[in-house]
Amino acid sequence: MASNYGRPTISFGFSHGMPRDVLALLAIVFVTFSLQFFAQTAWITELLRLTPHVWEHGWLWQLLTYPLAGTGDGFLIVLELFFLFFFARDVLARLGRARFWRLLLSACVAGGVVALLVDLAARALGRVPEASLTLLQGQHMLFVVAIAAFAVLYREAQILLMFILPIQARWFLPLEVLFAFIGFLRSHDLAGFLGICTAIAVVWAMLNRGRSGAKARDGWLRLQSWWLRQRMNRLRRKRGFKVVDDRRGDPWLH
Repeated sequence: MASNYGRPTISFGFSHGMPRDVLALLAIVFVTFSLQFFAQTAWITELLRLTPHVWEHGWLWQLLTYPLAGTGDGFLIVLELFFLFFFARDVLARLGRARFWRLLLSACVAGGVVALLVDLAARALGRVPEASLTLLQGQHMLFVVAIAAFAVLYREAQILLMFILPIQARWFLPLEVLFAFIGFLRSHDLAGFLGICTAIAVVWAMLNRGRSGAKARDGWLRLQSWWLRQRMNRLRRKRGFKVVDDRRGDPWLH
């Protein structure tokens, strides 16, 4: 991966530091992933995952802990955590600690709530696949949120996708949805797919809040300007007013 977004071009180097927040996050994921392979500790990881027990038995903590319960294949999780470190590090550097954790928490909880509601509705209809709530478990959701945040914050950065294809970071948002949809086609996990889409939408909304407000104000000002022009045109036609363009700054025009 290479990047160019206001700092020297890098290729997965460690010269920009190893923030403790990100390292602690990855360490917890790896530990919980490892615990599932021991009979005495496997129950801990299962207790942390997102399950229907949230609404069946009131296990609300799972909405907070499921992104920390590592899942998947041994080699793949190492690769995922490797890439997650760099994306999360850059997002943390731009947002700061408080905003970083607030974004992570908000996106994961919102995605988990939507996934549970979809799962509940599917169970009520008697159409629940065995793979329900699998796509968004563990580091998968952390990876989705980190990349979505990176795509919004560093949208003009050029990334070498798969170390070959140059692509601007902003295209990671639709690519994430596409990959999640492919995962849905393979697993039929509608709840997980919609949960991931919700998390991406929350990240986009939270990081574009200021820009959206500025765009809304600009739109309102343009609307006011258009309405005033229409009113002046009506007065000119109705009362014979002569409207003079003062863009040249004529000092004799009042």
